[in-house]
Amino acid sequence: MTTEKQCSSCSDTGCSAQKQRPGERQEDFLDRQALAARLCRIRHKIMVLSGKGGVGKSTVAVNLAAALALAGRRVGLLDVDIHGPSVPKLLGLEGRSASGGENSLDPVRLGFGAGQLEVMSIGFLLSRRDEAVIWRGPMKYGVIKQFLTDVEWGELDDLVVDAPPGTGDEPLAVAQLIERADGAVVVTTPQEVAVQDVRRCVMFCRQLNLPVLGVVENMSGFVCPKCGERVSIFGADGGKKMAEEMNVPFLGAIPIEPAVVASGERGAPIVQSGAGSEAARVFGSIAAMLIEREGRPGAR
Repeated sequence: MTTEKQCSSCSDTGCSAQKQRPGERQEDFLDRQALAARLCRIRHKIMVLSGKGGVGKSTVAVNLAAALALAGRRVGLLDVDIHGPSVPKLLGLEGRSASGGENSLDPVRLGFGAGQLEVMSIGFLLSRRDEAVIWRGPMKYGVIKQFLTDVEWGELDDLVVDAPPGTGDEPLAVAQLIERADGAVVVTTPQEVAVQDVRRCVMFCRQLNLPVLGVVENMSGFVCPKCGERVSIFGADGGKKMAEEMNVPFLGAIPIEPAVVASGERGAPIVQSGAGSEAARVFGSIAAMLIEREGRPGAR
């Protein structure tokens, strides 16, 4: 069945791919339909954003996707951090290469309990893991569009998109290409220098009519394993206070735990390798909140 027939027989009158836009070339219209046909098989699309680097955004994205999979869901994880793909390392997939046909790419598939995780990253397309990607905006937009259109995601409950920090080409491309995304999870650390950039990230979402699903405060305190004292290395509650000020949900605070670092080095998410840890508990709680949100009025 062709993509055009799929779109023309679709009953979703709210889909913009049903009709050709005024002045739109036929080739562009068919490309847009191909993208829509792929995305309509994915129930929920979640972007993971951060205002600045170094806040553990990719660790959050990987563990969120893994936690959703452990809940029995079929999950896709798309790494669009073109210049610094971390997902292959965090999942123990370094050295893997993308495969597929002439016009398709197969994601790398991993089992997580009763669920499944399907992964695609620019890292799977590089000949060496230390190869630098020196691309301008149009090339990055093109490969992100290819990832969304040509990857054989199949039927998914969730697609988690790990975007690079900031509000530049990559997150803008994803927000524009996924017209009806559920929204964004925004990651910060507690200190004000990070929170300031997250405020800009929230405004970025609002300008693009992208719902903010909530804020995650990462590296939120360290509990000494010997004496039990909690030390707020980067301050405390900055993300929570900012979420309240900007009237967006606060999803949870993830503590600093050496096991999180060790699990990333081993390529085994903490939600799987350290299920009894506080960090794993918080990630599981965030995943549960996102799943619970599906039944609420107004949820996409």
